[in-house]
Amino acid sequence: MALENLSINLATTRGSWGFAEAVDGCLERGITAISPWRDQVQAIGLEEAARIVHSNGLRVTGLCRGGMFPAETAEGRKAAIDDNRRAIDEAAALGADCLVFVVGGLPQGSRDIDGARQMVRDGFEAILPYARSSKVPLAIEPLHPMYAADRSCVNTLKQALDLADVLGPEVGVAIDAYHVWWDPDLAEQIARAGRDNRIFAHHICDWLVPTRDLLLDRGMMGDGIIDLPAFRRMIEAAGFHGPQEVEIFSAENWWKKPGSVVLDTVIERFATVC
Repeated sequence: MALENLSINLATTRGSWGFAEAVDGCLERGITAISPWRDQVQAIGLEEAARIVHSNGLRVTGLCRGGMFPAETAEGRKAAIDDNRRAIDEAAALGADCLVFVVGGLPQGSRDIDGARQMVRDGFEAILPYARSSKVPLAIEPLHPMYAADRSCVNTLKQALDLADVLGPEVGVAIDAYHVWWDPDLAEQIARAGRDNRIFAHHICDWLVPTRDLLLDRGMMGDGIIDLPAFRRMIEAAGFHGPQEVEIFSAENWWKKPGSVVLDTVIERFATVC
C-alpha cells in the first residue's frame, strides 16, 4: 500500500500521544506525513518540533490552525491578527505545506454574520503580506454549517473559494470531507478549486449516523456514510494528488484507544475504504 499518500493529523491520536510519540508511531509504520496542531507543537517547543520534523524528513501537510478573526473589540481583532502572524512563523519553521484556517464565528453577543465575515476578510488582508513574505500558503477550511455561530462563518466550499479569489493566489482551501460532503454544489466547486490551483489540503474521516457530539464524534473511515472513494476521485480529477490527511476528533471512542491501535486501524481502513 502506498503510505506516501497518507498523512496523519495529530488530532487523531490526541487521546494518548503527544507530538513526539505520534511521530514515532507514524515512522514505525512507514508514515512520513503529519499535520500537527499548534498546542501540540507548543507543548514540546517549536525548536524541538522542527528538529524532529526535519531530522526525520517528514512532510507537514498542514499546521492547524490559524483564524478565529472575529472579536467584539478592535483590541480583540488585533490580538487575533498578532496570533495569526505567530502561527505563520510556526508553519514556516516546520516547513508546512500550508497553514489551515478555521476562520471564527460570530463575536460574543453578535447576531451579525455578515459583519463577522467582513472581519474574516479584514483579518486575512492584514496578515497576507506577512504570509507572502514568509512563503506560507494559507488554506481556508470551510466548516459544516452547524459551526457557523461559534467556529466558522465560512461554511461552503464556494464561500471559501470566493474569499480566496479576492485575496490572491497565496490563499486556497483545505477540503475536509466531514464538513462538505453534503453540499449539492460540491463537484462543481471542487472542479473550480482545481482549475484555480486552490486545493492545498484534503482531510478525511467519516460522518456517523447518529452523530452524538457536534465536535467530538467523527468516525473512522468506513464507519459512516461518506462515499470517500468518490470524494477522492473528484479531488484527483481536479488535479490534487497530495496525501489524504486523516483527522478524527473522537472523545468517546478513538481518543480512548491506544495510539498504536488507532494508527493500525487508520492504515487498514486507508487500504480497504479510501
